Amino acid sequence: MGKTHRRRSSHLSFLLQADPFPPNDVLNALWVSAWGADVLRDFSGILSRSLAHVGAYDGGRLVGFVNVAWDGGVHAFLLDTCVDPQWRRQGIATRLVNEAERLARNRGAQWLHVDYEPHLEGFYRACGFRSTQAGLIDLRRSAAVPIR
Repeated sequence: MGKTHRRRSSHLSFLLQADPFPPNDVLNALWVSAWGADVLRDFSGILSRSLAHVGAYDGGRLVGFVNVAWDGGVHAFLLDTCVDPQWRRQGIATRLVNEAERLARNRGAQWLHVDYEPHLEGFYRACGFRSTQAGLIDLRRSAAVPIR
């Protein structure tokens, strides 16, 4: 059974719960609200390989989520941090990231990585992340270079 923490912000009382995975219909409802997703996804394959994931709940409703992927060793990666637009700017995302950091550390990760869009830099800096150099290849657009 997952670990829970009750948190209270100035406007909202919500519950943080780590593991087990939220059902697909619950995650898809959050995805539609937070990202405007128009395609339903099956999250079970993704979440089954995660180091941890944390949901923020108001009553039984999932209002925020973060997934912690990992390489099986010392590197963990924050993915898909999101909060329902109606619940934003109340500290939920910060608490999700803080709890994800704690879980990753307790489960053996030594480094926590995150990729983010430029407008989120201040948020992730406030959560303790620092900028690093990294490389990226868009595999949807780049053809493999043959080895000779």
